[in-house]
Amino acid sequence: MNTLKKFELMEKIVRELEDLQNSKQALIQKIAKIEVDNIELGDSRLEKDLPDIHQNLADNLDTISGILDYFAGKTQNFGDKNNVDALKEQEAINNATS
Repeated sequence: MNTLKKFELMEKIVRELEDLQNSKQALIQKIAKIEVDNIELGDSRLEKDLPDIHQNLADNLDTISGILDYFAGKTQNFGDKNNVDALKEQEAINNATS
């Protein structure tokens, strides 16, 4: 895999991790709303299980955030080290003259 293709794949993974992070945040918000609604309802099963689900989602979100921070930094360093901007410009020139 050439350097530019590798960088583009790394950027794609960063975007997917960001999407995953946003999805987990949305799930946490939905669980929290259900927990609030259940305060009024008082269903014992929901009272028992929702806090565990909420905590597991929060733990997963923390893990995803850590991975995202790590991989976004790695992607940026790879791009800087390999002068990806210049590679993109050269590819655009090559494509224009082909």
